[in-house]
Amino acid sequence: MKLSTRITAPAAALVLAGLTATACAPQTSDNSAKKDEKSGTLRVWLFQEVNNDPKKKVVDEAIAAFTGKNAKTKVEVEYIPVETRAQRIKAAFNDPESAPDVIEYGNTDTAGYVKDGGLADVTKEFMAWDEAKAVDPTATESVTVGGKVYGAPFFVGVRALYYRTDVFEELGLKPPTTQAELISTAKKIRKEKPDLYGIAVGGAYTYGAMPFIWANGGEIAEDSGTSFKAAINSPEAQQGIKAYTSLFGDDNCPAAKCASMGGNATVTAFASGKAGMAIGGDFSHQAVEAGSVKGKYAVVPLPGIKNGEIAPAFAGGNNIGVLKSSSHRTLAVDLMKQLSAKDTQRKLFDAMGFLPTYTDVRGEVAQKEPFVEPFVKTLGAETKFVPASPGWGQIDASLVLPTMFQEIVSGKKDVAAASGDAAKKMDAAFSAAG
Repeated sequence: MKLSTRITAPAAALVLAGLTATACAPQTSDNSAKKDEKSGTLRVWLFQEVNNDPKKKVVDEAIAAFTGKNAKTKVEVEYIPVETRAQRIKAAFNDPESAPDVIEYGNTDTAGYVKDGGLADVTKEFMAWDEAKAVDPTATESVTVGGKVYGAPFFVGVRALYYRTDVFEELGLKPPTTQAELISTAKKIRKEKPDLYGIAVGGAYTYGAMPFIWANGGEIAEDSGTSFKAAINSPEAQQGIKAYTSLFGDDNCPAAKCASMGGNATVTAFASGKAGMAIGGDFSHQAVEAGSVKGKYAVVPLPGIKNGEIAPAFAGGNNIGVLKSSSHRTLAVDLMKQLSAKDTQRKLFDAMGFLPTYTDVRGEVAQKEPFVEPFVKTLGAETKFVPASPGWGQIDASLVLPTMFQEIVSGKKDVAAASGDAAKKMDAAFSAAG
């Protein structure tokens, strides 16, 4: 899912907005193209950014390069609002006449769009593409469903630990190197400075909580090869849930205030000087720079269980895909590659700060922009992705995990009961999705 705070709300909120609209849409009929024209007009839908001009300039350059190689082809680009993408894209799947050939889509939407029958299988072309060899494996996973590839990764986003250098210096603290240290450091800050959250956390911040679960050896769900089964109630996952929910209390981030907070709210709390630490993304950098803590913070990877370990992080981001209904398949796949190529991603980083999906290009930009380094380290350690099932959309939209966290921090249920109930809801969604 799209992660830039300059662009949109947190991933879960977007999935919620999109899937609520999608739920009422008609079932997709078979819309496979009957021809593959080698000239004509290609239509492209990309996401509208808050500040879209820098993105448009990069895209225009990529299209100029593409049309320079395909003289008989024109490309029309429409920038669509992220918030209403679900209705637009679902309608396009059902109406090939009005549908684009190429779309940008959030990586948590992949499985749902494949189930809808909207995206073309581009496995053969992707695997034969030289540049694809340098794509981060987790990014490739985000375009893969059932062993088949349905697009090319466009950019990636990941989270790390922001901390206040002035507060740490004043209190004689060092950046935490283990999860236990993170928790104890947060509580020390709160004790010494009761006007601050030690670390800003949110009961609705699913993607901020997931690293605690993964670091403890837990999983959100397990893939049997034919279906997914919830694993959120395993002993390892429960250990991670306990660690995360231990941060909700008067000794760090009071549940009455923090239980309802999502990712944006936690980053805002940090940026406005109300927290000693926060879990934020590379995409949060601009918001923090615009806040009162500018010049008084640094970023390190979120620590894992053992000293020196980096907690696995959720790899979000966007992809570029070709619609199954495109009557210009060959050209559309070539344009997909042009839009997601190394050169385009380099320029998008410079223009928008979007992290490249290629490991070598990420290394280049980390040398150029020091703030990127902890995020690149996190991506290089281990990243995880949400279950590649259409059922995940329903799980996210119905707020299964935020409800679980909120039940625990409010004292309504203990970890075992809340995670057990969440697992039942997840399994029902996976089963319904088929």
